[in-house]
Amino acid sequence: MKFIFSLILTSSVLVVTPPAAGQQQSEYLSLRLEMERAIRKGNAFLQSQQEKEGLWGEKETPALTSLVLAAMMRDPGLDYTKPHPKHIERGFDWLVQQQKDDGGIYVKGLATYNTSSAIMALLARDREEDRPMILKAREFLINQQTDWGSKGTADNKYDGGIGYGGTYAHSDMSNTYLAIEALYHSRQIAKDNKVGKQPELNWKAALNFVSRCQNKESTNDQVTAVSKEDEGGFVYFPGDSKAGEKELPDGRTALRSYGSMSYAGLLSLIYADLDPNDERVKSVLRWLGDNYTLKENPGLGQQGLYYYYHAMTKSLVAAGIDQLERPDGSKVDWRKELGRLLVSNQSKDGSWVNENSRWWENDDILVTSYVVLTLEQLYYSIPE
Repeated sequence: MKFIFSLILTSSVLVVTPPAAGQQQSEYLSLRLEMERAIRKGNAFLQSQQEKEGLWGEKETPALTSLVLAAMMRDPGLDYTKPHPKHIERGFDWLVQQQKDDGGIYVKGLATYNTSSAIMALLARDREEDRPMILKAREFLINQQTDWGSKGTADNKYDGGIGYGGTYAHSDMSNTYLAIEALYHSRQIAKDNKVGKQPELNWKAALNFVSRCQNKESTNDQVTAVSKEDEGGFVYFPGDSKAGEKELPDGRTALRSYGSMSYAGLLSLIYADLDPNDERVKSVLRWLGDNYTLKENPGLGQQGLYYYYHAMTKSLVAAGIDQLERPDGSKVDWRKELGRLLVSNQSKDGSWVNENSRWWENDDILVTSYVVLTLEQLYYSIPE
């Protein structure tokens, strides 16, 4: 296995080097056409939901607007040689106005989540004029990295990670992965000599926090018990799993791994430049293969299902995984299965929504953005 790190923002589109894997390009042609149509319909639905001020969804959550804009900017049908459509520019005009003096791009709360999402949208626009704003937002995220207790030591279980901020007194795997993603994709801007030396995340500390979220006793100094079926998967933060706990035969209690955070963990390991042969990478890939399903978010049922699909696609594409190996030795073409599922689940108006409301997934703007972004990632990562 070789990680694919050639993620390049070209013409405002996230382009991923397509896997060879000996597959015939023609077998994907029909699926690519179907995905292109679904993307177009999905973005048309999102356009119809734009507020007069230019935003989408709740004004207090700029991440919604950011996700929509990123989805629109990566549409294969968008002509990048022409000025962007007015509705897209109105959206960006509103978004950039939300940047605070501290560099964060938010309104009131969830500052790191909103800022991470905004950076990804601005990167998708790929404008020179946006670079100072991205750098300010980037520095804001870096300043959110936890280092409680003795500075420079991992004496607190949350050290190295990033949380929502504010009243949320802990780092978590979701915010950490989203921040790491934004920082990874914007680091070339930070390295540009035109803007001088920029601060950088403590990646070693971040990797340590990510490792503390993995159910793996040999590399996690916080875990005290791991069940065999959960080994290698990830939880929400050290000591807490949204999938709950299970009692082991010896009376100890272990946290259950779950799908969405396990993919978030894999992508974080990749962006932290961990060697593909590292036991943490191999272990999470085993767990993901053993628990592969598109019927649910493993461990959580229908909760966070579309977040799960989105995280799955980003992490497996970045890892260069063409097929996931199942416990019986068989291999699954996850791209084809997921692409067909999402295309078939689209509503007539072009939207998608989860009937389960956990984590706002009953919001058709949020879920449609997740799916369009997922389909775009699939579209650009398979042979033409």
